[in-house]
Amino acid sequence: MSEMNTRCDPAPSRWSYRYQRVMLTPLYRRLLCVGIPFCLTFGVATAYLSDEKVQQSLLLGYLDLRQQVQSRPEFMVKLLAVEGASEVVADDIRVTFPYALPLSSFDMDLDAVRAAVEEIPAVKTAAVRLRQGGVLDVQVTEREPAALLRTTSGLMVVDAEGLVIDIAQMRGDHPGLPVLTGDAAERSVPEALEIRTAAGPLTNRMRGLVRMNARRWDVVLEGDVRIMLPEVGPVRALERVIVLDQAQDILERDIVVVDMRLPERPTLRMKERAVEDWWRVRDLSVGIAEQ
Repeated sequence: MSEMNTRCDPAPSRWSYRYQRVMLTPLYRRLLCVGIPFCLTFGVATAYLSDEKVQQSLLLGYLDLRQQVQSRPEFMVKLLAVEGASEVVADDIRVTFPYALPLSSFDMDLDAVRAAVEEIPAVKTAAVRLRQGGVLDVQVTEREPAALLRTTSGLMVVDAEGLVIDIAQMRGDHPGLPVLTGDAAERSVPEALEIRTAAGPLTNRMRGLVRMNARRWDVVLEGDVRIMLPEVGPVRALERVIVLDQAQDILERDIVVVDMRLPERPTLRMKERAVEDWWRVRDLSVGIAEQ
């Protein structure tokens, strides 16, 4: 009996019971297992990283590792390839290229390269991409020359939108392009191109088109013959002149102006010599009639 009385009570003590109850609570269990270790680790790391020497050492190590990665051969750009551009435009792209090669691709801003290429007047659009082998490929779509614009600054090559893409030294360098001049002619290049297309048989005789008061066009032919077109429907008016010329050869006569500003009432203006001859013939006819 004495041995049985001296055996330990199997029931937990009061503190042991409370500890077990606390550990059964999810909030306290997470706090003890996660929260306290995290706070201790965060505090130790903060104290360690607050040292300036440690910060500088970590920064230098990061920069050195980054430099080693970026300088690897597979990330180096060694060659600039330009496709879809003429030799002149390709040379301009290479001259204006904002980086010196070889250079790591991480140090390049491809959007900046594309923007720099598209600032060249002759370039309409550009696409930039990296190819294997360290090649930076620039795909270029050039603006197509559509006309020559004569200004006080000289002869300019413009596209169908009226944008200047080059400077022409001589008219003979672009024999297939029409010559435009006058007030704000560059703003109405599409209309001028339509008129030139409609000229048909008059194309070989056409010297150019003049924009008058930024409202309408005059077609200038060889021999200083001028066809004055209306502000509205210039193509239709020019087609009427072509029909009249084919029927009556009006452009082969001694005229200086065909005025189509009033399409319902075309007007011909004769050369001064032809007017004098006409008056002379008229006077002779009147004199003979009086006799």
